[in-house]
Amino acid sequence: MALPRLLTAVAACAVLAGTPALADEIQEINLQFRTGDLGGALDHANRYLAQHPGDARARFLKGLILADQGKTNDAIELFSGLTEDHPELPEPYNNLAVLYASQTRYEAARNALETAVRTHPNYATGHENLGDVYAKMAAIAYGKALALDSRNATVQTKLTLIQNMLGEQARRQAAAKPVPGASQPTPAR
Repeated sequence: MALPRLLTAVAACAVLAGTPALADEIQEINLQFRTGDLGGALDHANRYLAQHPGDARARFLKGLILADQGKTNDAIELFSGLTEDHPELPEPYNNLAVLYASQTRYEAARNALETAVRTHPNYATGHENLGDVYAKMAAIAYGKALALDSRNATVQTKLTLIQNMLGEQARRQAAAKPVPGASQPTPAR
C-alpha cells in the first residue's frame, strides 16, 4: 500500500503564510525532520508549540515526526486533536488513516479518509488512499470467502487480481522517492 510513504511526502516544505519569523521557524523544524534529525526536530517543535500551541502547521509537523519515530499512538492522538480543532483540514484525517492502516485498522482508516474527502471533494491523495484501503479490505474479504469455499474459482481470481495490484503498488512505492512539494495543512482563518 502507498499509505505509509505518504507521511514523508506530506512533510515536504510548502509556502507558509503568516509572519516570516514564524514561517522560518516552522521551515527549520521541517528541515531538521527531512534531514533525519528527528530528536532535534521534535525538541524544536515542542519549544515552538509551547509558545504557539494552536499552530496547526507545527502540530501537523510534530505528528509527522512522532510517526517517523515509531510513536504511532502519540501521532494518532496528535492528528485526532488536529481533526477536532481544524475539521476543515483533510491532511490530518489522511495521516490518521495512514497510521490506522499501518495498524491494520482498516475500518478506522476508511472512516478517516471518507471524512477527508467529504471535507475536500477534490483532495486527490485522500481518494487514492481510500482506494488503497478499499483494495486491502477487499483482499481480506476475498480471503475469508476463499477460506470458506476454497473451490470458488471466481473468488480466487478476484483475490489474485487484488493481491497482484497491491503487490505491484508496493514494488513501485519501494522504488519511488517521496515527491517534494506536497502540502501541509493551511488552517482557514
